[in-house]
Amino acid sequence: MSVDGSGPLRRSLEVEYWVVDEEGRLVEPDGLLGAADGTEREFVEPILEIKTSPCETTAELREELYERLGAVLGRADELGRGLVPLATPMSEETVEELDSERTRVQNRVVGDDFRYVRHCAGTHVHVEQRPGREIDQLNALVAIDPALALANTSSYFDGRRLAAGARSKLYRRMAYGDVPHQGELWCYAGDTREWSRRLERRFEEFLTTAVDAGVDRAAVESNFAPESAVWTPVQLRECFSTVEWRSPDNALPSQVLRLADDVAGFVERLDNAELRIEGKTGSVSDETVVVPEFDAVLEYVDAAIEEGLESEAVRSYLDRMGFNVDAYAPVTHEIDGRETVSPEEAREIRLTHAERLERDVRSARRRSGPSARERTD
Repeated sequence: MSVDGSGPLRRSLEVEYWVVDEEGRLVEPDGLLGAADGTEREFVEPILEIKTSPCETTAELREELYERLGAVLGRADELGRGLVPLATPMSEETVEELDSERTRVQNRVVGDDFRYVRHCAGTHVHVEQRPGREIDQLNALVAIDPALALANTSSYFDGRRLAAGARSKLYRRMAYGDVPHQGELWCYAGDTREWSRRLERRFEEFLTTAVDAGVDRAAVESNFAPESAVWTPVQLRECFSTVEWRSPDNALPSQVLRLADDVAGFVERLDNAELRIEGKTGSVSDETVVVPEFDAVLEYVDAAIEEGLESEAVRSYLDRMGFNVDAYAPVTHEIDGRETVSPEEAREIRLTHAERLERDVRSARRRSGPSARERTD
């Protein structure tokens, strides 16, 4: 990136996948860690997270994600494991946490509702901060939070239909319902100082709630900082110098990459355009990005969670904001239609979508040829 902040807008991904055995049962990712760079454990046992490094173009991001996924799937095939691109396990499941002080604190603060978080797997999109435009970037991502509808991949929790975007409802409405400042979308910010003040206030609330719940203050302060103690869907991340959008479900890599490209492209418009907040509809042009007032955004977000792309209001809004809605086919609408899902049905669905992910990766790698690493071996 050049000194004046021009040049390609770097972007990166973090994608979480459920790990299953040959019967579709959730299992730990033993043996898959270390199969590729960027593979990590999440805070629950049956999830593997795959991260990319910051990339200047979507082509670079695509190559890196598929290369890492290909290496992980190669190891998974040897071990009889699969990766599932669905946002929830769908059926009633016991999902165990990894033991950690950080998770113990969260359980005390959030209470029994923290169990909802254990059933969620998603995608985080990071875009590079432009000096002087950080708040415009943040506000732009707040405005397009309804784009989560483009990647909804599960409408079920504990075997029952919950919403088109079950993961988003679990996180925002159910897990953090008693501490709404943690999981809800925050309103637009005026500047970076206001953002920092918000973080400090939320951290103090979190700390107070933890101490009131019997957690030692030192345990909170040693495991959390203002930036890491909130789970709001759009954040300025000082430690990464990015603006992070963590609303989308996990999905097939081709779908995740399309969404990341569209989101980065939307934010990149601000390099040459003014951001304005007005009205309820939203629009984009070469000179101006007009985002709706926050109350209107929340209405679109609610529809994106409850109805997904079956909401005409959401489809029209995303179209006005420059997204090619017809290019997306969210899995949630494909597997929806029943009120309940049995454990046996859920295992079959997980296996079906694990196979889809493998085909997606194989197809992409055939089209692109050998990776840069493979070409130098």
